[in-house]
Amino acid sequence: MRKSILLGSVAALLVSASSLAENIHFPEEFVPLQVGERIIESSLFSRVDDVELAPGTYQLKLKYTDLYDLGYDDHEVIESEPFWVNVTIEAGKDYTLVFNRAENAVAAKVFAEAPQVSLKAKGSTLAKPLNIIAERQVQSAQFKQQATAIPAGPQKPSRPIKPITPINGKGMPSAANMLDFWWQQATLAERQAFLDKVTK
Repeated sequence: MRKSILLGSVAALLVSASSLAENIHFPEEFVPLQVGERIIESSLFSRVDDVELAPGTYQLKLKYTDLYDLGYDDHEVIESEPFWVNVTIEAGKDYTLVFNRAENAVAAKVFAEAPQVSLKAKGSTLAKPLNIIAERQVQSAQFKQQATAIPAGPQKPSRPIKPITPINGKGMPSAANMLDFWWQQATLAERQAFLDKVTK
């Protein structure tokens, strides 16, 4: 009897602990870089498409990057500078970051200069536009949080947010993932030089 009560209590505790975090899904054109001071570690080998956050308000750093076909064997990568948005997460709701994808590279460049994104709760028909905030406002808010935090002795080192490493059957990253990783690391000039080389 005691064992069944104990096991039931442990199971209930695990279920309630896992339900404290809600999920935000990111489309492939957006890379989540940071939540507040917490850096989200990702790469080609471990792209982060989903971030779990407890209910509350957060400052989220994102980057827009997209690839457009310009013609036969000709492509262009469009990227934004990293930018911050305020995000409010409600209990019991999962979200998707949504945006209106530009139809061509010219429109994508305009979008990259001033990205506009929204957060849509799953099951909802309406998306809530997210306000882009200036870097100095983010730093000011982080400084206030640090100043009001009560020191609690030594803290555990921060861990990256759940990156999932796609691997092939041999325990190594796949060639496609490695190519994508290095593509993301390359400058626009290096990307163009690579495209020129492989399309000759």
